[in-house]
Amino acid sequence: MLVGSRMTPNPITISPEISIAEALDWMRQQKVHRFPVLDKKGKLLGIVTREDLLYASPSKATSLSVWEVSYLLNQIKVKEVMTRNVITVTEDCPIEEAARIMRDNDVTGLPVTRDGSLVGIITESDLFDVFLELFMAREKGVRLTVLAPYFKGSLAQITSAITARGGLIHALNTFLGSDPSNWGCCLRVADISKEELLEVVKPLVVQVLDVREI
Repeated sequence: MLVGSRMTPNPITISPEISIAEALDWMRQQKVHRFPVLDKKGKLLGIVTREDLLYASPSKATSLSVWEVSYLLNQIKVKEVMTRNVITVTEDCPIEEAARIMRDNDVTGLPVTRDGSLVGIITESDLFDVFLELFMAREKGVRLTVLAPYFKGSLAQITSAITARGGLIHALNTFLGSDPSNWGCCLRVADISKEELLEVVKPLVVQVLDVREI
C-alpha cells in the first residue's frame, strides 16, 4: 500500500499573504486542520496547521477588546506562522514509511509531491483509515489475539488449521511478542465460532491473550 493510493489528491491550499483570521475561517468552512502554503507559481513554501494559527492568536485571557483582537488577527499573515522546512513524501512512498516519518517528526500531515509539485496530502486521519482497513474493523467475525511461537512457518500452521476448519481469515497482523521466543498475532476470522476457533488454535500457540465476537 503506497501513499498515492491513500492520500487526498489536490488538497486545498492557501497563499502566504492571507491573514490568520482568514485562514482559520477557511479551515472551519472546509473542515480541515492544515493547509499547504503555495506561492503564485504553485511552489510549496510551507504548511500551516490549526494549532499554528491558534497559537499565534491572542489568548482568551487578554485584556484586548474584541475589535483589537480582530485587528491583530487580520494583521498577522500566514507566512509569519507557517512551518517553512516542510517534510514531504512522494506517491510511491510506502504508507508505513509515511507513518514513521510523521511519528518521528511529530507532525500530523505530509504534503505529497511529484517532480517538485504538490499533488496531494497524507494525514493522520488517512492513516487511521488504513489501520481500520488492515484490521478489517468493520467486518463481523471473531477477533483473536495470541502469542505464537517464533519460528518459520508458525503462522502458516495457524492459518492452515483455521482454514481447514472452515474459517475465513479477514485479517492477520503481527506485533512484538513478550520476548524473542514468540510474537503477537491478531486475527479476525469469519465463518467459525469462538469456541471452534479456540479449539483449533490453542495447541499451536503459546498463549491466548484475547478472544471476542465482534
